[in-house]
Amino acid sequence: MNPIQQFAGLEHATLPSAPLHLAIGMFDGVHLGHRAVIEAAVQSARRSGGTAAVLTFAPHPSVLFRPEQPTRLIMDLANKGRVLHRLGVDALVAQPFTSEFAQLPAEEFLPWLRQRAPQLAAIYVGENFRFGRGRRGDITLLVAEGRKHGVTVFSAPRVNYDGEPISSTRIRTLLADGNVAGANALLGYSYFAEGPVVAGKRLGRTIGFPTLNVAWAPDLRPRFGVYVVRVAGAKAVTALPGVANYGLRPTLENAAQPLLEAHLLGECPFTTGDVVTVKWLRFLRPEQKFAGVEELRAQIARDRAAAAADFQLS
Repeated sequence: MNPIQQFAGLEHATLPSAPLHLAIGMFDGVHLGHRAVIEAAVQSARRSGGTAAVLTFAPHPSVLFRPEQPTRLIMDLANKGRVLHRLGVDALVAQPFTSEFAQLPAEEFLPWLRQRAPQLAAIYVGENFRFGRGRRGDITLLVAEGRKHGVTVFSAPRVNYDGEPISSTRIRTLLADGNVAGANALLGYSYFAEGPVVAGKRLGRTIGFPTLNVAWAPDLRPRFGVYVVRVAGAKAVTALPGVANYGLRPTLENAAQPLLEAHLLGECPFTTGDVVTVKWLRFLRPEQKFAGVEELRAQIARDRAAAAADFQLS
């Protein structure tokens, strides 16, 4: 499978002349609800010999409308591209969400798309999709405009989990609460952090629990604490079991910025400079300040044992 193509705006997108099947939305987290939209575009593109693309927006509209309190995103564009690639999407277009774009009348949205992508054959959105100035456009208007311009419009119903609609907002709340298992159920995959292993202060090694320090600065910070994880990378055939701490390390240093440290339960093949993916599976406990190093060491040993039990390791 070829790597996904990424473009900064439709104006700069060099897409094939084949029929374009375009899924439109923020798709933050690319959760199970989003997949109903995206997979429909991919399947239709494959049947017609066309191109499956996603049109998203950067930055999030809240940056323009609520700059004092913007929505914190579950994932950045690079990771969104990785997840979309696994779903079979050919191209990701990040349209700059500017004040000019926000003022585009709803009736002009589809002509705006057709002008920049004349090969547009079909649009795929969620049933609650809104567009145009003042968010006046809805599915009814989009379908009507599609008929005028020869573009098919597919609207996917919302997907529920435990009787409630799956949404990025719901997942953000779960991550902020530390309920990563609940978030994973809505995402349809394990929440993950990806970054290079960087040199640390080797404090974990001094207390008998060496860790990988992963350079990772998410927009949305999950709850500080200890998690059961798996760590993947080019040097591992399968993702390796481990336990990770995300937070400020109050007992050892009280860091200025949150740090992600992963301790593997077996031998560690990774070293400084390797890019690793930390897949978060379960929240063990919140971060806390201990009276001293010995108390911290004892708790880490208990954390390690709890993670080992999850993986059924002796």
